[in-house]
Amino acid sequence: MTDDQNNAEIFLANVDSSTVYHNASTRFTDGGEFGMGAEIGISTDKLHARGPMGAKELTIYKYLVLGDGQIR
Repeated sequence: MTDDQNNAEIFLANVDSSTVYHNASTRFTDGGEFGMGAEIGISTDKLHARGPMGAKELTIYKYLVLGDGQIR
């Protein structure tokens, strides 16, 4: 939790993770919250594909969850 927007932006940009939070609970890491359907977004791996991979499967997403202290 921080009120310093500059520090928050530095943190969000530099953390190497699939989902980074600023003033929000990690409870938001859920496929339903990301609009992908239930239990799709629960992997902690950055590379989400298995088996043969093309350009689409090699694309890595980084979700930034911004809040004001919500816990869900």
